[in-house]
Amino acid sequence: MSNVRKKIRWVCLGLGILLLPAAAVSQVKPIAKYLDTKLSTEQRVHDLVSKLSLNQKVSLMMYTSTAIDSAGLKVPTYNWWNECLHGVARAGKATVFPQTIALAATWNNNLIFNVANSISDEARAKYNYFQSINQKGIYRGLNYWTPNINIFRDPRWGRGMETYGEDPYLTGQLASSFIKGIQGNNPKYFKAIATVKHFAVHSGPEETRHSINVNISDHDLYDTYTPAFKTCIQDAKAYSLMCAYNRFRDVPCCGNSFLLNDLLRKKWGFKGFVVTDCGAMDDFYTKGAHEVSKTPAEADALAIKAGVDLECGNVFTHIPEAIQKGYLTENDLNVALERLFTARFKLGFFDDSKLNPYNAIPYNVVESKEHQQLALMAAQQAAVLLKNNNNILPLSKSVKKIAVIGPAGNDAKSVLANYHGFPSKPAVTPFEGIKSKFSTAQVVFERGSGYTNEVPYMDLVPSKVLFTDQSCSLNGLKASYYTNSKFSGKPAFTKVDTAVNAYWIADLPAPNFNREDFSVRWEGFLKAPEDGIYSIGMDGFDNYKLFIDDSLIVKLNATHEPNTLYKKINFTKGKVYKLKVELSSTNSAPYVQLRWEKPNQNLKDKAIAAAKNADVVVLCMGLSPQLEGEEMPLEVDGFNKGDRTKLNLPLAQSELIKAIAELGKPTILTLLNGSALAINWEKEHIDGILEAWYGGQQAGNAIANILAGDYNPAGRLPVTFYKSENQLPDFENYDMKERTYRYFTGEPLFKFGFGLSYTTFNYSNLLLNKIVKVGDNVNITVTVKNTGNQSGDEVVQLYVKNSNKPEGFAQLSLKKFKRIHLQKGEATQVKFTLTAADFSEIFGSTREARAGKYTISIGGKQPENFAEPNVLQQQVELVGNTLKLAL
Repeated sequence: MSNVRKKIRWVCLGLGILLLPAAAVSQVKPIAKYLDTKLSTEQRVHDLVSKLSLNQKVSLMMYTSTAIDSAGLKVPTYNWWNECLHGVARAGKATVFPQTIALAATWNNNLIFNVANSISDEARAKYNYFQSINQKGIYRGLNYWTPNINIFRDPRWGRGMETYGEDPYLTGQLASSFIKGIQGNNPKYFKAIATVKHFAVHSGPEETRHSINVNISDHDLYDTYTPAFKTCIQDAKAYSLMCAYNRFRDVPCCGNSFLLNDLLRKKWGFKGFVVTDCGAMDDFYTKGAHEVSKTPAEADALAIKAGVDLECGNVFTHIPEAIQKGYLTENDLNVALERLFTARFKLGFFDDSKLNPYNAIPYNVVESKEHQQLALMAAQQAAVLLKNNNNILPLSKSVKKIAVIGPAGNDAKSVLANYHGFPSKPAVTPFEGIKSKFSTAQVVFERGSGYTNEVPYMDLVPSKVLFTDQSCSLNGLKASYYTNSKFSGKPAFTKVDTAVNAYWIADLPAPNFNREDFSVRWEGFLKAPEDGIYSIGMDGFDNYKLFIDDSLIVKLNATHEPNTLYKKINFTKGKVYKLKVELSSTNSAPYVQLRWEKPNQNLKDKAIAAAKNADVVVLCMGLSPQLEGEEMPLEVDGFNKGDRTKLNLPLAQSELIKAIAELGKPTILTLLNGSALAINWEKEHIDGILEAWYGGQQAGNAIANILAGDYNPAGRLPVTFYKSENQLPDFENYDMKERTYRYFTGEPLFKFGFGLSYTTFNYSNLLLNKIVKVGDNVNITVTVKNTGNQSGDEVVQLYVKNSNKPEGFAQLSLKKFKRIHLQKGEATQVKFTLTAADFSEIFGSTREARAGKYTISIGGKQPENFAEPNVLQQQVELVGNTLKLAL
């Protein structure tokens, strides 16, 4: 020991301080085992869970997981509920991509991966920001309850817009690309976690989803309803799964051991965690629902024993009772908690932030120019050209007068669909996009009708009828702005606003305002412009109230979807009514509008007049997320509780279309919707039809680019368009007979896989081995050439038909697809490989590839028959013994 060290040692001893070696010092305060990054995730998780009390365990198995700060543990609070169906949702500013059904229409794996990768970049950036300001509530986490991979078996289902369509293979492939983009490719950390839902056999009706019992054959289960889940679990490695509301074979899906243990975990090897759909546990014992349990404690035991790990709800608060009565053991909870904490560790929540590369994603990626451009690209690729008689499209750039007509023509809300975030500026509508693109033309808009005759289409209440005082001398409303959400104290400032039209997504009323803690009160008077019944109310995403003559008219506490609430009021022309609107902002996307629908507007007459004066008419028709969606209260002609009862366009729109068509003007019908439409009359009488879906924030620009010919459409239908709901079985019948292109024997309006282009393609040189031993691969090549006058995309589709199929089996099935781009005159060779699985069928409860003859079809669409031009086909014979495959 050196003299210097000896002196230091004696000084330390004199002060009562023991000088220890560095190794000894580290032993004085050992790092908690669960925080030791040198250990495996499994060891760290096991250590943490072993230190939890029963009450702590219970609190951590609900989506509002509480913080733990005791016994040497520091577990932050975490809210598991988040959404990113087509962009980060319900958490303020975000890029809003096209709705999922539109993404499916792109038939483009690479595009969907890029969209999901952009979404997860924004998710991480927003999470990092929320953490920095200590916001840890709902829609602030990194576990996303997306994607919805249920099979869109019936176009009446209101939530079908959230899916990838009706085909199990297409759904599995596209959803897998989405999951990979969300979860990232880091070997240690997830960028975010994707949740596949709703497992299993779930696709409406919305009205009976809490009570319906689905009992189908093994063939339909393994042939249609589960393949996409298997692909997403095994190939894409989705780490979370949400069980459905309904019962499957008499047992609620969220308490179904066959689904969650036997199939999901044992057969497919799922290692992640299972979460209930929200409120699903209540259905176990609620009268009129499933009624399979007598008490909440029994329900908890049924779910946890079956494989549920996390509840969206609060029924798990009865877990201690279930343990006390012997229904459950603490070890049952430990299994669930270890799955949940594995997710949290793999998200990097217990590690130094510098170790996780995803923490370096900057906030400026949120709605960046690159993401907005990708949203435009996605909306363009999603559009499906259904008809183009006499090449009415693309429109000439020299057109002088264009009339944009229809309820979807200038509706910035509907193009965002459901489960959406908020662009910094309202979405681009078709009218705005067309007006910008055809800048030298006179472009006018007339609504012409509402979406339906029964549901009001409400416009902003204009400044000209709003006044600051009863004498009506000054237009506008007095607005008082508070820096808290409770209107307490003096206003930070006051001013006169011309209308109640607040959209504070990118900006705020003032720089010092907290977007989750401020309030605004608008006060003044409304002077009715004419006699009649008005629909008046609020549109927004927050907490708001509307008072007329001091009576509360509408009130909303918004937590999920933006809502429009209204009341019908009889106003007298010239009468002045006292008005007050209050907004109390408690979320990151405050917006509110005072809207109404006036009586006697003569919408149809105005639309006809505009069309008469136009060179070209663009009709913008379709549906709205206010009509189709999740468990809604709406019951009007054609719609019930979010579902549809009819497939045709609502009468208000179809009558308007016919009146415009009678004028004989060149007319293009653009559809904005989330499900198939029976446009029989329109197909016969309108020369140009474009299916644009709910196209997201760039919808209007995408439509305009296609109409102008600056983008060549190549989308393909991911669903069958039927002629009528009468072609379909009962909605509650889950058997696949006469459903989807695989089992439907009738004549559809437009087939699954259909879509036109502004150019043409030729298929030639189909090469494959014609006799193959069962189990051997079939290697296929085909040459595709762009034979038209402009560049464009082609979606190459490969279908297999079992020539020896037993009765009740699919007529043919999509097995491969690829979207390619070809310049004018360019040709390329496309290669596919078919495996034994592609020739297999479900026999009873086994999947087998059997000897026999199979017909392979390759073309740009589903074959009409197997002997048509430009769709090549070849028969392949499989020889040898039957090969059994995993289900």
